[in-house]
Amino acid sequence: QVQLVESGGGLVQAGGSLRLSCAASGSISSINEMGWYRQAPGKQRELVAVIASGGSANYADSVKGRFTISRDNAKNTVALQMNSLKPEDTSVYYCWSYRYPYDYWGQGTQVTVSS
Repeated sequence: QVQLVESGGGLVQAGGSLRLSCAASGSISSINEMGWYRQAPGKQRELVAVIASGGSANYADSVKGRFTISRDNAKNTVALQMNSLKPEDTSVYYCWSYRYPYDYWGQGTQVTVSS
């Protein structure tokens, strides 16, 4: 089992910044990928950004150039720096990790961007 705990959500005006953090605990050895997904009301959960243990990252087109994902393997943490936030970024953001053969999810943190 892997436990994921997010922090850092909140309310921000359009154009502002927020930083999300996620700490992993439990059976954390051999965690492959970590990342962030988000889900807005009435919509499907979607990938925001993922990062492999070696540091390679992938982003959703909608956040490229605005969001940056980073990972500290020694501390078992993953962070998402979100800049130039837009109202359409408003969602619950979920930390995610993959440790073969299971996906693990955090409880989610609300990000609200006001126009």
